[in-house]
Amino acid sequence: MRASARVSSLERLVLDLVRAPEQLDAVLDALPASMSLSLGLIDGRNIWRADLDAAHAVLRRAVTALGAERVMVGPSCSLLHVPVDLDAEQRLDTDLKRWLAFAAQKLDELRALADAAGSATPSGAQFEDTRIALAGRRSSPRTYNPAVRGRTGAVTEAMRRRSSPFPVRAPKQRARFGLPSFPTTTIGSFPQTTDVRGARAAWRAGRMSEEDYDTFLKAEMRKCIERQEKIGLDVLVHGEFERNDMVEYFGEQLDGFAFTENGWVQSYGSRCVKPPVLFGDVARQRAITVAWSTSAQALTERPMKGMLTGPVTILQWSFVRDDQPRSETCAQLALALRDEVADLEAAGISMIQVDEPAIREGLPLRRRDWNAYLRWAVDAFRLATSSVRDETQIHTHMCYSEFGDILDAIAEMDADVLSIETSRSRMELLGDFARFQYPNAIGPGVYDIHSPRVPTQGEMVDLLTRAAQVLPMDQLWVNPDCGLKTRGWPEVEAALTHMVEAAKVVRAKLGHARQPPA
Repeated sequence: MRASARVSSLERLVLDLVRAPEQLDAVLDALPASMSLSLGLIDGRNIWRADLDAAHAVLRRAVTALGAERVMVGPSCSLLHVPVDLDAEQRLDTDLKRWLAFAAQKLDELRALADAAGSATPSGAQFEDTRIALAGRRSSPRTYNPAVRGRTGAVTEAMRRRSSPFPVRAPKQRARFGLPSFPTTTIGSFPQTTDVRGARAAWRAGRMSEEDYDTFLKAEMRKCIERQEKIGLDVLVHGEFERNDMVEYFGEQLDGFAFTENGWVQSYGSRCVKPPVLFGDVARQRAITVAWSTSAQALTERPMKGMLTGPVTILQWSFVRDDQPRSETCAQLALALRDEVADLEAAGISMIQVDEPAIREGLPLRRRDWNAYLRWAVDAFRLATSSVRDETQIHTHMCYSEFGDILDAIAEMDADVLSIETSRSRMELLGDFARFQYPNAIGPGVYDIHSPRVPTQGEMVDLLTRAAQVLPMDQLWVNPDCGLKTRGWPEVEAALTHMVEAAKVVRAKLGHARQPPA
């Protein structure tokens, strides 16, 4: 009775009918006469034009049940998640632009719905224009690629499995690489300095030629590799100086993506991002990273990791088409990345990292829906990475996450090496991995890259010692929490030097110079 009293004291209930349209009937039956209802019919999380006829039909149901005076119409959530105004986009082609609605256009959609609330058959320019745009989108050949559909339809369970389980792969990889115990590496990116950002801006604006820009990037890559070798890292990366963003870079080179000029949205705090628009079937026409990775490997005798963004993260950090299940789009991304992984391996790249920092972000709000999401997310990662030989080592990286309640899914991904963010928790997260008996190798981050502070060697020795008390030493790698793109070179060189020295101290302290062969 007290619960009913609390509910009846509210004036208005707001429903998200984009994510959960099934809740409307129950609410219409139970809504107290003293309350009004706001229908979230316009998607506030994505940029696609609404089906106004379908939204109007829902609106009419509510108006019929409650009366127009008790019904409002609104977005499904705050419009914080979408760009401000589509009119600011001057380079999007006309067809694609007609399929979209940014915040200003969503307000127009709301106005049209509100004006038509009293009519059983909506009419007017907004409704008619929407019908034409949606029909054009449904019939557009730009959204449908028969070859891609054929490939996704032909995926088998065997394509999502490595040839051998990890206990068979691990000794082959140890024999191939001959790394010391507690091998040291980084997550991927190195500082994007003012010079790097300036060169990219000049190239995009046409003030720097393609040849000069390529020469500049290769020089930055060479200096980065030399610095890593001087520091003494065991496994190197090329630095990713050619990449503006870990998702946008891949989207620019895959069919099915488009890009805005001014489609900025808030990520967190004052940080904004400009997500790509994933509007059609995804296909890779040519290799994306192979030339950079092979050029980098030619500059060193040490292993060079190929660096890719995973299918789930590309999906999560894009504005994704809403005309097919997200799982299907993710499988298309996975197949494109599978081709890239195969090309990297064929070109001699023996370690390939496929980052999935956003895998937890995709979890549905209701835990009962988690398993279905995690099943297709894990399937996508495995589809992207499982074609390689036993001797080829697959890495992945995850950050921004608590892992304890999804460890079974992480283990099912079957990456040979998982690097995670753990320094701020002082390795407490590793307790979950130990209790779960996580089977594969793991690189717990030993310093926080989000701070300019340079940790001491002693601090990192302490963290590695803690890690070795929780997990078997032969399972552990040594790395920062995340990529180093936002940091400066002086702090990066100092911190990585301390990290390498800490690994040496722990090796000597714990009595292992080299990883055992099995």
